[in-house]
Amino acid sequence: MKKRILALLLTGAMVFGLAACSSGSGEESPAGTGSGETAPAETESAQTVKVGMVCIGDENDQGYTYNIMRGVSEATEMLAEKGINVEWVTKYNVPENAECEDANIELADEGCEIIINSSFGFEDFMLKVAADYPDITFISLTNLQSSTSELENVHNAFADIYEGRYLSGVVGGMKLQEMIDNGEITPEQAVIGYVGAFPYAEVISGYTAFYLGAKSVCPSVTMKVKYVNSWSAPTDEANAAQALCDEGCLLISQHSDNTTPATAAQSAGAFSCGYNNDMISVAPEASLISTRIDWGVYFTYAIETLVNGEELPKDWTAGMAEGAVVMTELNEDIAAAGTAEKLAEVEAGIIDGSIHPFAGPWTGVSSTGDTLEMAEGEWFEESDVDGGKTSAPYFTWIIEGITEE
Repeated sequence: MKKRILALLLTGAMVFGLAACSSGSGEESPAGTGSGETAPAETESAQTVKVGMVCIGDENDQGYTYNIMRGVSEATEMLAEKGINVEWVTKYNVPENAECEDANIELADEGCEIIINSSFGFEDFMLKVAADYPDITFISLTNLQSSTSELENVHNAFADIYEGRYLSGVVGGMKLQEMIDNGEITPEQAVIGYVGAFPYAEVISGYTAFYLGAKSVCPSVTMKVKYVNSWSAPTDEANAAQALCDEGCLLISQHSDNTTPATAAQSAGAFSCGYNNDMISVAPEASLISTRIDWGVYFTYAIETLVNGEELPKDWTAGMAEGAVVMTELNEDIAAAGTAEKLAEVEAGIIDGSIHPFAGPWTGVSSTGDTLEMAEGEWFEESDVDGGKTSAPYFTWIIEGITEE
């Protein structure tokens, strides 16, 4: 039986918001375009569209912006095959303040027909500008206000990344269980450390899915969470990971922008599951696997829809079934025996709906003291409101076995 949470979900979403930045490193560098760069040369029959992108970082972060620009590259290629040439104008390293408003105005004045804002903290500034440019389509990633805005030209988009988080947890949990079975650690020593950016819904949703994935294959596992209160703070992220290892955590995961949690885990002799990009290249002895959003799927869909004069949904989300959430390469040199087979099995179950990342039994308590209980056979349906799916994660309960520090 599926249990839906309605009013509590909407309240939780507004209280906790969403996290914008994700973490990762290591996969091939995207052929992203910089400010003023253009897509491949226009063919005679092709249509051309000018798209602006506002980024909180740049590709050197090897994390969130790196992955965004990878999506830009993928979408450019896919759209070219459909006869649509994209000219991208990108604003890098834009902070979440009035400079974001300026960046949106500049892109609008440069003739961009579509403007995409990549970070959670950009949306308020984007909405101000969108009201003055009704003929331009504005898109806010990882956010929720545009979907309910009275402005017709603003939109939200995100992906069901908790599905990939759950799979990553399965990989990490299998490694911990193998260590237990081999007598290397006791069941009580199967402790995960998680480096989080902020205590927002997306972060809580993600680490809960990761934990439940690990627990599905390692029943004794527990998890500690440390927040760095920043999307991108390499030293703080490394220090948090090191502190978690010092407290006995044998596996590190993260919702932060840099590779330093993975490298800190390797230095401490722990294992790691990353986010947004493959981290094997920077931590080959620690990195088991990562998960990421394939933004090329949405960018291709949104741009093609608008170029064809069709209506773009106010809110968009998709998951593994649509190819919007993917796993990076499994590090079979250090993964537990049988991990690849288990990974394929669980991924198939998520896609066909027979496996639910937030399945009970568990009990969780929110920061406001509200309690949510899922019995065996029940599950929380993330972002399900009145039977309709939204892109915004709403999970804000801290469940048994997880402690925040």
